[in-house]
Amino acid sequence: MTGERISTDGGMETSYGFRQVGQGEKQALVNDVFHKVAKRYDIMNDVMSMGLHRAWKDAMIAALNPQKRAGYRTLDVAGGTGDIAFRIIEASDRKAHSTVLDINGSMLSVGAERAEKKGLAENLTFVEANAEDLPFEGNIFDAYTIAFGIRNVPRIDVALKEAYRVLKRGGRLLVLEFSEVDMPLLDKVYEAWSFNAIPQFGKMITGDAEPYQYLVESIRKFPNQRDFATMISTAGFSRVTYTSYTGGIAALHSGWKI
Repeated sequence: MTGERISTDGGMETSYGFRQVGQGEKQALVNDVFHKVAKRYDIMNDVMSMGLHRAWKDAMIAALNPQKRAGYRTLDVAGGTGDIAFRIIEASDRKAHSTVLDINGSMLSVGAERAEKKGLAENLTFVEANAEDLPFEGNIFDAYTIAFGIRNVPRIDVALKEAYRVLKRGGRLLVLEFSEVDMPLLDKVYEAWSFNAIPQFGKMITGDAEPYQYLVESIRKFPNQRDFATMISTAGFSRVTYTSYTGGIAALHSGWKI
């Protein structure tokens, strides 16, 4: 389900878009993509989702319903530019604290700068680290969120187990990710948009189509809604559900540590 296989030399491989690469290679390749697009990340998301990512993220925060109390702690993974964390802080009436974790320093720099401009820096901590090896003790966060980032992790199953480890009992996992379109006609339209239009728009915006080509391909390689829900359950989460948005272009997955 994660696209992993054993290579001819005995090492583990995983998917980088439509290519198979060694697990140790993928992270560096993904990092390079996000170094290239960090300054234009919001524009990239607008292109990838036709502007709908903003509504999907708002729906994610509404589902989370952050508590309006001091001591409420969330971990937003692969959230370098702060999009989800800012929404959480604002929805909690600036009482919550969110740790923003990303493996990419360029993305974190953008997020820290934005946090200062929004006056939210006191409620945020930015940490450069790997989702597969979180630098935190267990059972300390009330919520773990990740939006449009899990498909870029080389070992998704390991990242999900780490999410389970750092959540408190009663804590919640929310994963927003591009998914499998399940509406007739829309699937054909979105396919054409993804593979024909998005890389070209990316080239116009950044001067380089390759990062956008990878991102489109990575969506197609990601497990569909049902298969990813199974992965979340396998990691130990209970009451696992998902909600498809816009005909399945994206889906919000939820699980609880009980």
